[in-house]
Amino acid sequence: MLRWQIGDVHITRIVETEDTSMPAEVMVPEATPGNVLPIEWLQPHFIDEAGRLKSAIYSLLVETQGKRLVIDTCLGNDKPRIVPDWNRRQGAFLEEIAAAGFPRESVDYVACTHLHPDHVGWNTMWVDDEWQPTFPNARYLFSEKDWEWLDNAPVTPLGDFCGDSVRPIFAAGLADLIVPDHRITDEVWLESTPGHSPGHVCVRITSGGEHAVVTGDLIHHPCQMVHPEWCSPFDFDSQQALTTRERFLDEFADEPVLIIGSHFARPTAGRIVRDGDVYRFEV
Repeated sequence: MLRWQIGDVHITRIVETEDTSMPAEVMVPEATPGNVLPIEWLQPHFIDEAGRLKSAIYSLLVETQGKRLVIDTCLGNDKPRIVPDWNRRQGAFLEEIAAAGFPRESVDYVACTHLHPDHVGWNTMWVDDEWQPTFPNARYLFSEKDWEWLDNAPVTPLGDFCGDSVRPIFAAGLADLIVPDHRITDEVWLESTPGHSPGHVCVRITSGGEHAVVTGDLIHHPCQMVHPEWCSPFDFDSQQALTTRERFLDEFADEPVLIIGSHFARPTAGRIVRDGDVYRFEV
């Protein structure tokens, strides 16, 4: 269980998956072994000896100014999905967040960086033959632009994640549609980073003169710091995603800002530094 402190803000990582099971052709197709093995700094943390990408799916538990926030809610249990490792999972997420001091009833806010199935799954849980909010006392913060898109989108082959993980939150009256730059507390706010989804946001954290950013999927893997032009097949608008990623890298390179990559394998967080004409991730 990784933990960070940014000023007075406490952050805890709760992992659902962390391995090399997500192939490059699904995450970043250009990130083949032949293309990533020459990037020496990716080993040992972010690729294995064979050049397979290491990645993670996790939630962040954030304590800020007396409020409790969950950033992204992973895959969830019991959800029917076409991806075998995602299908009807039976994980210990609830037990793990309780052990971290975050029982689900104590959460004040849930913020999804975007509305994709690996970021909304634990929004709900299967109780009494229906999908019910996992965090019954929380306000769920969804990007208005993402919801406008998802509400009218056809069900994808990945599964009806909107029907089982997003719509029930609206039905329960717990959803708040937000626009950037929405502040959750004085220390934490959501900032627009569109491209991967229409209303994608990253999470900015500033406290006590220290700074951090939770990337969401504007960067899937550290190899994209060397090759920002490598895009995900799941990007809603790949050109916009590239523009956002390049702007993000330029803005935070060589700055004292902790970058927490939402799919980065352990150690997950580090700093972006310039490396000639490109960038590298320093942990």
